[in-house]
Amino acid sequence: MASVRALSSTRLGSLVCRRAASSTTALASASCSVWCRRHLCGSVRRLQDSMSAWVIDQYGTNEVLRVSDEIMTPTIHLATEVLIKVEAASLNPLDISMRGGYGAKLLKLRREPLSVMQKGSEFPLILGRDVSGVVVGCGSQVTHFAPGDEVKVWAAVPPWKQGSLAEYVTLNEYEVSHKPKSLSHTEAASVPYVAATALSALVNAAGLCRDNCSDKRQGFDHWRIWRRWDILHPGQLLKAWGAHVTVTCSGNAEGLVRGLGADEVVDYTAGDVAAQLESTEKFDVVLDNVGGGDTERWAVGLLRPWSGAKYVTLVTPLLHNADSAGLLEGVARSGCNLHNKAMQNLVSRGVFYRWGFFAPDGPALDEVSVLVDAGKMLPVVQACFPFSQVPQAFQKVEQGHARGKTVIRVADQGETLAEQEGCDADVDHYHRAQTTHS
Repeated sequence: MASVRALSSTRLGSLVCRRAASSTTALASASCSVWCRRHLCGSVRRLQDSMSAWVIDQYGTNEVLRVSDEIMTPTIHLATEVLIKVEAASLNPLDISMRGGYGAKLLKLRREPLSVMQKGSEFPLILGRDVSGVVVGCGSQVTHFAPGDEVKVWAAVPPWKQGSLAEYVTLNEYEVSHKPKSLSHTEAASVPYVAATALSALVNAAGLCRDNCSDKRQGFDHWRIWRRWDILHPGQLLKAWGAHVTVTCSGNAEGLVRGLGADEVVDYTAGDVAAQLESTEKFDVVLDNVGGGDTERWAVGLLRPWSGAKYVTLVTPLLHNADSAGLLEGVARSGCNLHNKAMQNLVSRGVFYRWGFFAPDGPALDEVSVLVDAGKMLPVVQACFPFSQVPQAFQKVEQGHARGKTVIRVADQGETLAEQEGCDADVDHYHRAQTTHS
C-alpha cells in the first residue's frame, strides 16, 4: 500500500528527528526538572487523579471483571505520547481470550520486562483494544495532534498496553489517527483493531497494496464469518483496492457479505466447502482467520502453484506456546513450526506460508479514514452497551453468531443526542448492508 507506506515513512521520520533533537536538548539542559517539564509535560488539561475503569485482578471467566472508580488516571511519560478521553470502545475476541490469560507470559514480557517473573504484576489489567475519543493532553514533541474538543481520534490499543475500557488511555502519537469525519464515536470504535490487523497481514505478510491488487484474486477462508466479524474489514479494504474477493460464510449471512462488497460467496453449510472452493479459479492470496490443521492442509491447495501466491494465517500458536511451554521454549517451538511449514509449502508447491500479526500503525489508520469518508469502507455495529454493562457486552461477544461489532459507550454524559442515539443508526448500517443483496 504505497500511500500507507509513504505516510508511515513521513511520520516515522519526524519522530526520529524529534527524538534526536530531544537527546541534544537533554544534554544541554542544566536541570532535570526543567527538562521534564519542557519535554514530557507538553499541553495537558488538569484532570482528576483517579478514573473509572473495568479491570481484572486475575485471569478467569466473566466473574473476574469489576468496575472501579479508583484507578489512577494515566499520565504522559514520554514526549511523543497523547492522552485520550475515551468516548467509545469495542470488544474483540482477543479481549475474551486475554481475560482468560491468553498470551499472558509474552505480553507481560513486552509490558514489563524487568518484572516478568513476578506473578500478578500486570494487575489490575484493563482490557479493550479499540478506542474513539478526544485528545486532552500531548507530550511536547507531538506535532500531529493537540488538545481540543475538535481533535477527535481513533486508535487500536496494543495488547501489551492498558486498554480502552476506561475513561482515559495513553498512546504513542504514531499509534493514533484522526477519526473519520463521517463516523460517530460508536461507529469509529468498531474499526481500528481489526483494520490495523488486516493491514498488517495484507501489507506486511501478503505484500499487497493498492497498486498490485487490481489483477489479484483474494480468498478469505472464514468458515465462521458469522462468529468472527473481523474478516469483512480486509474484504472491504481489498475491494477498495480493486481486488476480486471470495468469502465463505453461512447462507443466512450471504446478503450482508455481498452488501459489503464480496464478489463471490461460498456457503459452507451447503456442502463440502473445500470441494466448492476447489471448483473455482485458483487464488493469489488466502487469508485464514480461523486456523486449524485441517483448514491449512486443504486451503493451501487453493493457491496458484509456483506463482508466488501466499497463504497468511492470523491464528498462530506463538502466544499459546509461550503460555504452555514457557517463554524460551514456546518461542523456539513456534519459530521451528513456522520454518518447517514455510519450507514445506515453498518446496512442494512454490507457495509462501506466512503468519500475520497485529501492528499498531496510526498512518495506516489515516488511509482507512480516507476510505471510510469516501464511502468505500463501512463499519458494522450490531450491539451497543453503556459503560455500566461491560460484563453483559462480554457475554454477548462470547455467545458468537455475531453480525457486527459490540461497542461500549464510555462517555455517555458528554454525548449529544445524536451520539446517544448513534447505536440505533449504526445498527441500521448493518441492516442496510444485509438487505442490499437479499
